[in-house]
Amino acid sequence: MRRYQLRIDGKSVPPQGEAWFESQNPYTGESWAEIPRGDTRDVDAAVQAAHAALTSGPWAELTATQRGALLRRLGDLIARDAAKLAATEVRDNGKLLAEMQGQLNYIPQWFHYYGGLADKVQGSTLPLDKKGYFAFTRHEPVGVVAAITPWNSPLMLLSWKVAPALAAGCTVVVKPSEFTSASTLEFAELFDEAGFPPGVFNVVTGFGPEVGTPLVEHPLVSKISFTGSDTTGRLINEKAGRHLKHTAMELGGKSPNIVFEDADIEQAVFGAISGIFAATGQTCIAGSRLLVQDSIHDAFVERLLAVARTARMGDPMDPHTQVGPVTTPPQYRKVLEYIDIARSEGATVVLGGEKGTAPECGKGWFVQPTIFTGVRNDMRIAQEEVFGPVLSVIRFKDEDDALRVANGVRFGLAAAVWTSDIGRAIRMSEKLQAGTVWVNTYRAVSFMAPFGGYKDSGLGRENGIDAIREYLQTKCVWINSGAVAANPFVMR
Repeated sequence: MRRYQLRIDGKSVPPQGEAWFESQNPYTGESWAEIPRGDTRDVDAAVQAAHAALTSGPWAELTATQRGALLRRLGDLIARDAAKLAATEVRDNGKLLAEMQGQLNYIPQWFHYYGGLADKVQGSTLPLDKKGYFAFTRHEPVGVVAAITPWNSPLMLLSWKVAPALAAGCTVVVKPSEFTSASTLEFAELFDEAGFPPGVFNVVTGFGPEVGTPLVEHPLVSKISFTGSDTTGRLINEKAGRHLKHTAMELGGKSPNIVFEDADIEQAVFGAISGIFAATGQTCIAGSRLLVQDSIHDAFVERLLAVARTARMGDPMDPHTQVGPVTTPPQYRKVLEYIDIARSEGATVVLGGEKGTAPECGKGWFVQPTIFTGVRNDMRIAQEEVFGPVLSVIRFKDEDDALRVANGVRFGLAAAVWTSDIGRAIRMSEKLQAGTVWVNTYRAVSFMAPFGGYKDSGLGRENGIDAIREYLQTKCVWINSGAVAANPFVMR
Protein backbone atom coordinates (compact mmCIF):
# COMPACT_ATOMS: atom_id res chain seq x y z
CA MET A 1 0.00 0.00 0.00
CA ARG A 2 1.08 3.56 -0.62
CA ARG A 3 1.90 5.50 2.54
CA TYR A 4 1.02 9.19 2.27
CA GLN A 5 2.50 12.13 4.20
CA LEU A 6 1.02 15.35 5.54
CA ARG A 7 1.65 18.53 3.57
CA ILE A 8 2.80 21.37 5.84
CA ASP A 9 4.80 24.49 4.97
CA GLY A 10 5.58 23.28 1.47
CA LYS A 11 6.96 19.91 2.63
CA SER A 12 5.69 16.34 2.83
CA VAL A 13 6.11 15.34 6.46
CA PRO A 14 5.06 12.39 8.65
CA PRO A 15 2.50 12.97 11.41
CA GLN A 16 4.14 13.90 14.69
CA GLY A 17 2.36 11.01 16.40
CA GLU A 18 3.85 8.63 13.81
CA ALA A 19 0.46 7.00 13.23
CA TRP A 20 -1.38 6.12 10.03
CA PHE A 21 -4.78 4.61 9.24
CA GLU A 22 -5.96 2.64 6.23
CA SER A 23 -8.19 3.89 3.42
CA GLN A 24 -10.50 1.33 1.84
CA ASN A 25 -11.65 0.95 -1.75
CA PRO A 26 -15.50 0.99 -1.65
CA TYR A 27 -15.73 -1.40 -4.61
CA THR A 28 -13.38 -4.09 -3.36
CA GLY A 29 -13.69 -3.42 0.37
CA GLU A 30 -9.91 -3.73 0.59
CA SER A 31 -7.41 -1.29 2.07
CA TRP A 32 -5.22 0.34 -0.55
CA ALA A 33 -3.45 3.28 1.14
CA GLU A 34 -2.16 4.47 4.50
CA ILE A 35 -3.25 7.99 5.48
CA PRO A 36 -1.43 10.08 8.13
CA ARG A 37 -3.29 10.32 11.43
CA GLY A 38 -2.61 13.91 12.39
CA ASP A 39 -3.22 15.46 15.78
CA THR A 40 -3.21 18.83 17.53
CA ARG A 41 0.54 19.22 17.06
CA ASP A 42 0.25 18.83 13.29
CA VAL A 43 -2.67 21.24 13.19
CA ASP A 44 -0.68 23.85 15.09
CA ALA A 45 2.32 23.43 12.77
CA ALA A 46 0.11 23.85 9.70
CA VAL A 47 -1.75 26.88 11.06
CA GLN A 48 1.50 28.53 12.19
CA ALA A 49 2.93 28.00 8.70
CA ALA A 50 -0.20 29.44 7.10
CA HIS A 51 -0.17 32.45 9.42
CA ALA A 52 3.51 33.12 8.74
CA ALA A 53 2.89 32.94 4.98
CA LEU A 54 -0.05 35.31 5.33
CA THR A 55 1.72 37.95 7.40
CA SER A 56 5.42 37.92 6.62
CA GLY A 57 6.32 35.55 3.81
CA PRO A 58 6.65 36.15 0.07
CA TRP A 59 2.93 35.42 -0.40
CA ALA A 60 2.11 38.58 1.55
CA GLU A 61 4.27 40.63 -0.83
CA LEU A 62 2.72 39.36 -4.05
CA THR A 63 0.42 41.62 -6.01
CA ALA A 64 -3.06 40.38 -6.80
CA THR A 65 -1.96 39.95 -10.42
CA GLN A 66 0.92 37.72 -9.33
CA ARG A 67 -1.43 35.63 -7.20
CA GLY A 68 -3.70 35.24 -10.20
CA ALA A 69 -0.82 34.01 -12.35
CA LEU A 70 -0.03 31.31 -9.78
CA LEU A 71 -3.66 30.20 -9.70
CA ARG A 72 -3.79 29.91 -13.48
CA ARG A 73 -0.55 27.91 -13.48
CA LEU A 74 -2.02 25.59 -10.87
CA GLY A 75 -5.09 25.12 -13.04
CA ASP A 76 -2.88 24.03 -15.93
CA LEU A 77 -1.12 21.48 -13.71
CA ILE A 78 -4.46 20.07 -12.53
CA ALA A 79 -5.49 19.66 -16.17
CA ARG A 80 -2.23 17.83 -16.86
CA ASP A 81 -2.76 15.40 -13.96
CA ALA A 82 -6.55 15.11 -14.23
CA ALA A 83 -6.56 11.43 -15.20
CA LYS A 84 -4.26 10.46 -12.33
CA LEU A 85 -6.22 12.45 -9.75
CA ALA A 86 -9.54 11.11 -11.00
CA ALA A 87 -8.32 7.52 -10.68
CA THR A 88 -7.23 8.20 -7.10
CA GLU A 89 -10.65 9.62 -6.27
CA VAL A 90 -12.43 6.56 -7.70
CA ARG A 91 -10.18 4.26 -5.69
CA ASP A 92 -10.90 6.29 -2.57
CA ASN A 93 -14.62 7.12 -2.83
CA GLY A 94 -16.04 4.63 -5.32
CA LYS A 95 -17.75 7.15 -7.58
CA LEU A 96 -17.81 6.51 -11.31
CA LEU A 97 -14.65 7.22 -13.26
CA ALA A 98 -16.80 9.05 -15.81
CA GLU A 99 -18.08 11.34 -13.03
CA MET A 100 -14.70 11.97 -11.41
CA GLN A 101 -12.87 12.39 -14.71
CA GLY A 102 -15.47 14.93 -15.74
CA GLN A 103 -15.00 16.80 -12.48
CA LEU A 104 -11.21 16.80 -12.74
CA ASN A 105 -11.36 18.03 -16.33
CA TYR A 106 -13.61 20.88 -15.15
CA ILE A 107 -11.79 21.85 -11.93
CA PRO A 108 -9.02 23.83 -13.71
CA GLN A 109 -11.68 26.36 -14.72
CA TRP A 110 -12.11 27.39 -11.07
CA PHE A 111 -8.44 28.32 -10.84
CA HIS A 112 -8.46 30.07 -14.21
CA TYR A 113 -11.61 32.02 -13.28
CA TYR A 114 -10.43 33.14 -9.84
CA GLY A 115 -6.94 33.69 -11.18
CA GLY A 116 -8.47 36.25 -13.51
CA LEU A 117 -10.70 37.68 -10.78
CA ALA A 118 -7.88 38.14 -8.24
CA ASP A 119 -6.92 41.62 -9.46
CA LYS A 120 -10.48 42.74 -10.29
CA VAL A 121 -11.51 43.21 -6.65
CA GLN A 122 -11.82 46.95 -6.24
CA GLY A 123 -12.53 49.31 -3.39
CA SER A 124 -14.33 52.60 -3.88
CA THR A 125 -14.16 56.25 -2.92
CA LEU A 126 -17.00 57.46 -0.72
CA PRO A 127 -19.07 60.63 -1.30
CA LEU A 128 -18.92 61.93 2.28
CA ASP A 129 -21.28 64.37 3.91
CA LYS A 130 -18.36 66.02 5.77
CA LYS A 131 -16.08 68.66 4.26
CA GLY A 132 -12.32 68.36 4.52
CA TYR A 133 -12.22 64.56 4.49
CA PHE A 134 -11.44 61.93 1.87
CA ALA A 135 -12.47 58.31 2.42
CA PHE A 136 -12.10 55.08 0.52
CA THR A 137 -12.58 51.36 1.05
CA ARG A 138 -10.20 48.49 0.45
CA HIS A 139 -10.81 44.74 0.57
CA GLU A 140 -8.29 42.62 2.45
CA PRO A 141 -7.95 38.86 3.03
CA VAL A 142 -9.89 37.61 6.03
CA GLY A 143 -6.89 35.57 7.22
CA VAL A 144 -6.03 31.90 7.64
CA VAL A 145 -8.85 29.71 6.32
CA ALA A 146 -9.68 26.24 7.60
CA ALA A 147 -11.26 24.27 4.75
CA ILE A 148 -13.07 21.12 5.90
CA THR A 149 -14.21 18.97 2.99
CA PRO A 150 -16.47 15.90 2.54
CA TRP A 151 -15.93 12.49 1.01
CA ASN A 152 -18.30 12.63 -1.95
CA SER A 153 -16.45 14.99 -4.36
CA PRO A 154 -13.20 15.81 -2.53
CA LEU A 155 -11.28 17.88 -5.07
CA MET A 156 -14.26 19.57 -6.70
CA LEU A 157 -15.62 20.85 -3.40
CA LEU A 158 -12.12 21.72 -2.17
CA SER A 159 -11.56 23.82 -5.29
CA TRP A 160 -14.78 25.72 -4.61
CA LYS A 161 -13.14 26.91 -1.39
CA VAL A 162 -9.44 27.14 -2.21
CA ALA A 163 -9.60 29.01 -5.52
CA PRO A 164 -11.50 32.08 -4.21
CA ALA A 165 -9.65 32.00 -0.87
CA LEU A 166 -6.25 32.18 -2.55
CA ALA A 167 -7.46 34.75 -5.06
CA ALA A 168 -8.45 36.91 -2.07
CA GLY A 169 -4.95 36.54 -0.61
CA CYS A 170 -5.79 34.14 2.23
CA THR A 171 -3.79 31.07 3.18
CA VAL A 172 -5.39 27.68 3.75
CA VAL A 173 -5.23 24.62 5.98
CA VAL A 174 -7.31 21.72 4.68
CA LYS A 175 -8.81 18.90 6.71
CA PRO A 176 -10.25 16.40 4.18
CA SER A 177 -12.62 13.61 5.13
CA GLU A 178 -10.81 10.73 6.77
CA PHE A 179 -12.53 8.46 4.23
CA THR A 180 -11.14 10.23 1.14
CA SER A 181 -7.88 12.01 1.92
CA ALA A 182 -5.55 10.58 -0.73
CA SER A 183 -6.49 12.81 -3.67
CA THR A 184 -6.15 15.96 -1.54
CA LEU A 185 -2.63 14.95 -0.48
CA GLU A 186 -1.68 14.33 -4.12
CA PHE A 187 -3.31 17.61 -5.12
CA ALA A 188 -1.22 19.46 -2.51
CA GLU A 189 2.01 18.46 -4.25
CA LEU A 190 1.03 20.57 -7.28
CA PHE A 191 1.20 23.82 -5.29
CA ASP A 192 4.96 23.60 -4.95
CA GLU A 193 5.35 22.86 -8.66
CA ALA A 194 3.11 25.82 -9.51
CA GLY A 195 5.38 28.14 -7.51
CA PHE A 196 3.25 28.88 -4.45
CA PRO A 197 5.36 29.95 -1.45
CA PRO A 198 5.59 27.51 1.47
CA GLY A 199 2.74 27.66 3.97
CA VAL A 200 0.11 28.97 1.58
CA PHE A 201 -1.61 25.58 1.21
CA ASN A 202 -1.39 22.91 3.91
CA VAL A 203 -3.13 19.57 4.46
CA VAL A 204 -3.60 17.80 7.78
CA THR A 205 -5.46 14.48 7.58
CA GLY A 206 -7.07 12.56 10.39
CA PHE A 207 -10.22 12.35 12.46
CA GLY A 208 -12.60 15.04 13.68
CA PRO A 209 -11.73 15.17 17.38
CA GLU A 210 -7.99 14.99 16.71
CA VAL A 211 -7.74 17.36 13.71
CA GLY A 212 -11.08 19.00 12.97
CA THR A 213 -11.80 20.36 16.44
CA PRO A 214 -8.33 21.83 17.11
CA LEU A 215 -8.34 23.36 13.63
CA VAL A 216 -11.70 25.05 14.17
CA GLU A 217 -10.65 26.29 17.62
CA HIS A 218 -7.12 27.43 16.72
CA PRO A 219 -6.76 31.12 17.61
CA LEU A 220 -4.92 31.94 14.37
CA VAL A 221 -7.70 30.58 12.15
CA SER A 222 -9.98 33.41 11.05
CA LYS A 223 -12.52 31.57 8.89
CA ILE A 224 -13.93 28.08 8.61
CA SER A 225 -15.37 26.90 5.31
CA PHE A 226 -17.17 23.60 5.75
CA THR A 227 -19.07 21.22 3.47
CA GLY A 228 -20.84 18.27 5.07
CA SER A 229 -23.81 17.28 7.18
CA ASP A 230 -25.96 19.89 8.89
CA THR A 231 -25.38 18.16 12.23
CA THR A 232 -21.60 18.58 12.00
CA GLY A 233 -21.96 22.04 10.50
CA ARG A 234 -24.06 23.16 13.42
CA LEU A 235 -21.40 21.99 15.90
CA ILE A 236 -18.64 23.72 13.94
CA ASN A 237 -20.62 26.93 13.72
CA GLU A 238 -21.20 26.88 17.49
CA LYS A 239 -17.48 26.43 18.17
CA ALA A 240 -16.59 29.16 15.68
CA GLY A 241 -19.14 31.50 17.22
CA ARG A 242 -17.47 31.32 20.61
CA HIS A 243 -14.37 32.82 19.01
CA LEU A 244 -16.24 35.13 16.58
CA LYS A 245 -14.73 33.42 13.55
CA HIS A 246 -16.14 33.86 10.06
CA THR A 247 -17.93 30.80 8.69
CA ALA A 248 -19.30 29.48 5.42
CA MET A 249 -21.44 26.35 5.61
CA GLU A 250 -22.62 24.21 2.69
CA LEU A 251 -24.77 21.60 4.39
CA GLY A 252 -27.43 19.02 3.63
CA GLY A 253 -30.40 18.99 1.32
CA LYS A 254 -33.73 17.32 0.68
CA SER A 255 -34.30 18.82 -2.73
CA PRO A 256 -37.68 18.66 -4.49
CA ASN A 257 -37.71 17.68 -8.17
CA ILE A 258 -41.16 18.90 -9.31
CA VAL A 259 -42.83 17.53 -12.45
CA PHE A 260 -45.94 19.25 -13.79
CA GLU A 261 -48.40 17.67 -16.23
CA ASP A 262 -47.22 19.92 -19.08
CA ALA A 263 -43.59 18.84 -18.78
CA ASP A 264 -41.61 16.98 -21.42
CA ILE A 265 -42.06 13.60 -19.76
CA GLU A 266 -39.03 11.90 -21.25
CA GLN A 267 -36.72 14.75 -20.25
CA ALA A 268 -38.25 14.88 -16.78
CA VAL A 269 -37.74 11.14 -16.30
CA PHE A 270 -34.07 11.47 -17.19
CA GLY A 271 -33.85 14.50 -14.88
CA ALA A 272 -35.33 12.49 -12.02
CA ILE A 273 -32.86 9.63 -12.63
CA SER A 274 -29.95 12.07 -12.76
CA GLY A 275 -31.12 13.82 -9.64
CA ILE A 276 -31.04 10.73 -7.42
CA PHE A 277 -29.10 7.85 -8.95
CA ALA A 278 -26.15 9.76 -10.43
CA ALA A 279 -23.23 9.60 -7.98
CA THR A 280 -25.23 6.88 -6.16
CA GLY A 281 -27.34 9.65 -4.65
CA GLN A 282 -24.36 10.83 -2.61
CA THR A 283 -24.69 14.52 -3.37
CA CYS A 284 -26.02 17.37 -1.26
CA ILE A 285 -28.21 18.44 -4.20
CA ALA A 286 -29.75 15.00 -4.75
CA GLY A 287 -33.35 15.30 -5.95
CA SER A 288 -34.46 12.80 -3.33
CA ARG A 289 -38.10 13.99 -3.31
CA LEU A 290 -39.81 13.57 -6.69
CA LEU A 291 -43.05 15.56 -6.73
CA VAL A 292 -45.35 14.44 -9.56
CA GLN A 293 -48.69 16.02 -10.45
CA ASP A 294 -51.70 13.75 -9.85
CA SER A 295 -52.86 13.70 -13.46
CA ILE A 296 -49.63 12.12 -14.74
CA HIS A 297 -48.42 10.31 -11.61
CA ASP A 298 -49.08 6.69 -12.63
CA ALA A 299 -47.85 7.03 -16.20
CA PHE A 300 -44.78 8.94 -15.07
CA VAL A 301 -43.85 6.37 -12.43
CA GLU A 302 -44.27 3.56 -14.98
CA ARG A 303 -41.83 5.26 -17.37
CA LEU A 304 -39.47 6.13 -14.51
CA LEU A 305 -39.31 2.50 -13.44
CA ALA A 306 -38.67 1.32 -16.98
CA VAL A 307 -35.61 3.56 -17.23
CA ALA A 308 -34.38 3.02 -13.66
CA ARG A 309 -34.45 -0.77 -14.08
CA THR A 310 -31.76 -0.47 -16.75
CA ALA A 311 -29.24 1.16 -14.38
CA ARG A 312 -26.08 -0.94 -14.26
CA MET A 313 -24.26 -1.39 -10.96
CA GLY A 314 -20.65 -2.48 -10.87
CA ASP A 315 -17.00 -1.50 -10.96
CA PRO A 316 -16.79 2.31 -10.95
CA MET A 317 -13.69 2.12 -13.17
CA ASP A 318 -15.76 0.38 -15.87
CA PRO A 319 -17.09 3.01 -18.32
CA HIS A 320 -20.33 1.03 -18.68
CA THR A 321 -21.17 1.23 -14.97
CA GLN A 322 -23.90 3.72 -14.04
CA VAL A 323 -24.30 3.18 -10.28
CA GLY A 324 -21.29 2.63 -8.07
CA PRO A 325 -20.93 1.63 -4.42
CA VAL A 326 -21.72 3.71 -1.36
CA THR A 327 -18.47 5.34 -0.25
CA THR A 328 -18.22 4.38 3.42
CA PRO A 329 -19.43 1.47 5.59
CA PRO A 330 -21.28 3.80 8.03
CA GLN A 331 -23.11 5.46 5.13
CA TYR A 332 -23.93 2.07 3.62
CA ARG A 333 -25.56 0.98 6.86
CA LYS A 334 -27.39 4.32 7.16
CA VAL A 335 -28.93 4.03 3.69
CA LEU A 336 -30.19 0.51 4.41
CA GLU A 337 -31.63 1.68 7.73
CA TYR A 338 -33.59 4.45 5.98
CA ILE A 339 -35.01 1.91 3.54
CA ASP A 340 -36.29 -0.09 6.51
CA ILE A 341 -37.68 3.10 8.09
CA ALA A 342 -39.58 3.96 4.89
CA ARG A 343 -41.12 0.50 4.80
CA SER A 344 -42.18 0.78 8.44
CA GLU A 345 -43.80 4.15 7.72
CA GLY A 346 -45.98 2.61 5.03
CA ALA A 347 -44.17 3.69 1.86
CA THR A 348 -44.27 1.18 -1.01
CA VAL A 349 -41.08 -0.17 -2.57
CA VAL A 350 -41.56 -0.32 -6.33
CA LEU A 351 -37.87 -0.75 -7.19
CA GLY A 352 -34.84 -2.09 -5.34
CA GLY A 353 -34.84 -1.73 -1.59
CA GLU A 354 -32.08 -4.24 -0.95
CA LYS A 355 -28.31 -4.62 -0.80
CA GLY A 356 -26.55 -4.95 -4.13
CA THR A 357 -25.44 -8.57 -4.23
CA ALA A 358 -25.06 -9.24 -7.96
CA PRO A 359 -21.69 -10.64 -9.10
CA GLU A 360 -20.77 -7.33 -10.72
CA CYS A 361 -20.96 -5.65 -7.29
CA GLY A 362 -17.91 -7.58 -6.11
CA LYS A 363 -17.32 -7.18 -2.38
CA GLY A 364 -18.34 -3.53 -2.39
CA TRP A 365 -20.92 -1.59 -0.40
CA PHE A 366 -23.74 -1.49 -2.93
CA VAL A 367 -27.38 -0.50 -2.44
CA GLN A 368 -29.84 -1.16 -5.25
CA PRO A 369 -31.38 1.94 -6.84
CA THR A 370 -34.55 2.26 -4.79
CA ILE A 371 -37.87 4.00 -5.47
CA PHE A 372 -40.72 4.45 -2.97
CA THR A 373 -44.24 5.52 -3.89
CA GLY A 374 -47.09 6.41 -1.56
CA VAL A 375 -44.77 8.73 0.35
CA ARG A 376 -46.23 11.49 2.49
CA ASN A 377 -44.20 14.61 3.13
CA ASP A 378 -44.34 14.08 6.91
CA MET A 379 -42.53 10.72 6.68
CA ARG A 380 -38.92 10.58 7.80
CA ILE A 381 -37.90 9.32 4.33
CA ALA A 382 -39.26 12.63 2.96
CA GLN A 383 -37.83 14.88 5.66
CA GLU A 384 -34.35 13.54 6.45
CA GLU A 385 -31.30 13.38 4.22
CA VAL A 386 -30.52 9.77 3.24
CA PHE A 387 -27.52 10.52 1.00
CA GLY A 388 -27.93 7.41 -1.10
CA PRO A 389 -29.81 6.04 -4.14
CA VAL A 390 -33.25 6.27 -2.55
CA LEU A 391 -36.09 8.22 -4.20
CA SER A 392 -39.40 9.22 -2.58
CA VAL A 393 -42.27 9.90 -5.01
CA ILE A 394 -44.92 12.31 -3.67
CA ARG A 395 -48.15 13.32 -5.40
CA PHE A 396 -49.34 16.93 -5.65
CA LYS A 397 -52.45 18.65 -7.02
CA ASP A 398 -51.47 22.11 -8.23
CA GLU A 399 -48.83 24.84 -7.88
CA ASP A 400 -49.83 25.80 -4.36
CA ASP A 401 -49.78 22.19 -3.24
CA ALA A 402 -46.39 21.62 -4.88
CA LEU A 403 -44.95 24.64 -3.09
CA ARG A 404 -46.40 23.52 0.23
CA VAL A 405 -44.70 20.13 -0.10
CA ALA A 406 -41.47 21.44 -1.64
CA ASN A 407 -40.92 24.06 1.05
CA GLY A 408 -42.17 21.84 3.86
CA VAL A 409 -38.71 20.68 4.98
CA ARG A 410 -35.98 22.35 7.02
CA PHE A 411 -33.53 22.22 4.10
CA GLY A 412 -33.30 24.58 1.13
CA LEU A 413 -30.28 23.79 -1.02
CA ALA A 414 -31.75 23.12 -4.46
CA ALA A 415 -34.99 22.48 -6.35
CA ALA A 416 -36.11 21.80 -9.89
CA VAL A 417 -39.23 22.50 -11.91
CA TRP A 418 -40.24 20.63 -15.07
CA THR A 419 -42.82 22.53 -17.12
CA SER A 420 -43.39 24.03 -20.58
CA ASP A 421 -45.13 27.09 -19.06
CA ILE A 422 -42.60 29.93 -18.65
CA GLY A 423 -44.95 31.82 -16.36
CA ARG A 424 -45.17 28.81 -14.06
CA ALA A 425 -41.39 28.41 -14.15
CA ILE A 426 -40.93 32.01 -13.02
CA ARG A 427 -43.61 31.82 -10.34
CA MET A 428 -42.17 28.62 -8.90
CA SER A 429 -38.58 29.88 -8.96
CA GLU A 430 -39.67 32.97 -7.01
CA LYS A 431 -41.46 31.01 -4.31
CA LEU A 432 -39.25 27.95 -3.86
CA GLN A 433 -37.08 28.28 -0.75
CA ALA A 434 -33.79 27.10 -2.24
CA GLY A 435 -30.44 28.58 -3.13
CA THR A 436 -30.49 27.02 -6.61
CA VAL A 437 -33.55 26.43 -8.77
CA TRP A 438 -33.25 24.54 -12.05
CA VAL A 439 -35.92 24.65 -14.73
CA ASN A 440 -36.11 21.67 -17.10
CA THR A 441 -32.69 20.44 -16.02
CA TYR A 442 -30.97 19.10 -12.93
CA ARG A 443 -27.52 18.97 -11.31
CA ALA A 444 -25.92 21.76 -13.34
CA VAL A 445 -23.15 23.79 -11.66
CA SER A 446 -20.58 26.33 -12.83
CA PHE A 447 -17.62 28.25 -11.46
CA MET A 448 -19.54 31.37 -12.52
CA ALA A 449 -22.82 30.58 -10.72
CA PRO A 450 -23.25 31.16 -6.96
CA PHE A 451 -24.15 28.09 -4.94
CA GLY A 452 -25.43 27.78 -1.38
CA GLY A 453 -28.43 27.09 0.76
CA TYR A 454 -31.45 28.54 2.48
CA LYS A 455 -32.59 27.48 5.96
CA ASP A 456 -30.65 24.51 7.40
CA SER A 457 -28.77 24.00 4.14
CA GLY A 458 -26.11 26.51 5.09
CA LEU A 459 -24.58 29.96 5.23
CA GLY A 460 -22.77 31.93 2.56
CA ARG A 461 -22.14 31.22 -1.11
CA GLU A 462 -19.55 29.37 -3.16
CA ASN A 463 -18.67 29.95 -6.83
CA GLY A 464 -19.07 33.08 -8.89
CA ILE A 465 -18.13 36.59 -7.79
CA ASP A 466 -20.03 36.08 -4.55
CA ALA A 467 -17.50 33.47 -3.38
CA ILE A 468 -14.44 35.73 -3.31
CA ARG A 469 -16.34 38.15 -1.05
CA GLU A 470 -16.61 35.34 1.49
CA TYR A 471 -12.82 35.53 1.97
CA LEU A 472 -12.46 39.32 2.12
CA GLN A 473 -13.11 41.93 4.77
CA THR A 474 -13.71 45.60 4.07
CA LYS A 475 -11.62 48.38 5.56
CA CYS A 476 -12.64 52.03 5.41
CA VAL A 477 -9.83 54.62 5.37
CA TRP A 478 -10.45 58.28 6.38
CA ILE A 479 -7.99 61.01 5.47
CA ASN A 480 -8.17 64.55 6.78
CA SER A 481 -7.55 66.68 3.72
CA GLY A 482 -7.86 70.04 5.47
CA ALA A 483 -10.65 69.88 8.01
CA VAL A 484 -10.09 72.28 10.91
CA ALA A 485 -9.67 70.67 14.32
CA ALA A 486 -12.94 70.84 16.23
CA ASN A 487 -14.01 70.17 19.79
CA PRO A 488 -11.96 67.04 20.71
CA PHE A 489 -14.76 65.80 22.96
CA VAL A 490 -17.37 65.64 20.19
CA MET A 491 -17.58 63.10 17.33
CA ARG A 492 -16.33 64.53 14.02
